[in-house]
Amino acid sequence: MSIKRYSATQDATIVNAYEPNLLTRGTGSNTGQADIMEIFSIYGQAASSSVELARSLIQFDIDTMISDRNAGSIPVSGSVTFYLNIYNARHGFTLPEQFNINVLPVTKSWEEGHGLDMDNYTDLTYDGYGTNWDNAASGSAWENEGGDFVTDYSTNQYFERGDENIEVDITDITERWIAGTQANYGVALKLSGSHEQAVRSYYTKRFFARGSEYFFKRPTIEARWDSTLKDNRGNFYVSSSNASATENLNSLYLYNFVRGQLRDLPNVGTGSVYTSFHTSASGGEELTVVTPTYPVTATWVASGTYLATFALETTASTVFDRWYSGSVYYYTGSFETNSQLSNLIVDNTPYIVTIENLKPIYAKEEKPRFRVFTRKKDWKPNIYVSTTNNIEADIIEDLYFKVTREIDGLDIVNWGTSSATEHTRTSYDLSGSYFDFDMNILQEDYSYRFYLGYKNFANKFQELPESFKFRVE
Repeated sequence: MSIKRYSATQDATIVNAYEPNLLTRGTGSNTGQADIMEIFSIYGQAASSSVELARSLIQFDIDTMISDRNAGSIPVSGSVTFYLNIYNARHGFTLPEQFNINVLPVTKSWEEGHGLDMDNYTDLTYDGYGTNWDNAASGSAWENEGGDFVTDYSTNQYFERGDENIEVDITDITERWIAGTQANYGVALKLSGSHEQAVRSYYTKRFFARGSEYFFKRPTIEARWDSTLKDNRGNFYVSSSNASATENLNSLYLYNFVRGQLRDLPNVGTGSVYTSFHTSASGGEELTVVTPTYPVTATWVASGTYLATFALETTASTVFDRWYSGSVYYYTGSFETNSQLSNLIVDNTPYIVTIENLKPIYAKEEKPRFRVFTRKKDWKPNIYVSTTNNIEADIIEDLYFKVTREIDGLDIVNWGTSSATEHTRTSYDLSGSYFDFDMNILQEDYSYRFYLGYKNFANKFQELPESFKFRVE
């Protein structure tokens, strides 16, 4: 699984809006314990040209991100995208339309506070603990009323109907926090300058805050990346003029297991090993590698895992791959070859899938690997004198998963098919497809379902009919 979510550590709404008497502004009020955040601009309510504003502040747990980066749980900068996810809260007031919300890094430390009142603004801090329109924290005023933030690497999101969630790429901001080049004081959410100063009102946009009773509506920063391992040992295609140079490439992995654990090869470590290809396990005829130069250099990709990417030209039906460094041969394997031939028939036969090792119940702390078996719906085996019950899997190269909550069908992890992340794409090897899933994302004492889908021959996404239920306790 290529998703990790990080929770908010504090949030609050700050306002310069008028109290109900339309005489006193609520600039000293705090809403840090409210379960809602609010953003609005009200024009002309107290006077013909008066403007009242609400902005929201939110800060996240960056220390855990740094620990995860150092531990290799999330990729290095440039290989991961961070999304700010904040969820719309329905209400009975007017909903603004066609506006932008800016997401700006805050440049000053602030305090969440203990206030709740978002209607009458009665929870005043009196310059004590808690942020408000005037003060960032106890004894510390904002340099600019309404918050201090930078605009040079901010981002924004457009809202057409007004009821959309925030789902915006804040990778630049987050990477600066992780690197320490920008202190982590969170972000401010506000209407764009033109909307805050417009001669009309945008009232009111509300989001669920971190104190919401709804587990999946609480704000998060979500790290997404593509961790797919595509091991072509089970679907290897020889080089063909029918395919482009890129499409002729295959990937093979060497997994060095020692007592059940992946371990780097001795005397190789994170360096390179070499791969050659033959017509027999003991050597035999060496086969021609089209690209890259021979022998193929296999690079380290993770603990005990090495990757060789190449195109091979051969008429042999079985090829033996030998992995070595210097005079030491570490492994000899084999794979069957396929030809990339043009076909007069479009094969759009549907698939039947199952998650072979799915359990009915998981603990929240588990991070299981799920094995997906796939075959064509109308599979008909050849009949031989001797039979076997080992049915060979059909490998779907671009297979994806999503997760929904059983009680209401809420999408917890939606299809990650975007070319920008592809964070729910499954890996595959000789045994078929697989993916890892961190149950910590899910709320305990609920049931969920996995759904699977794939990109078909026309590169169109197609959801499979089967779904797979499980529970987290």
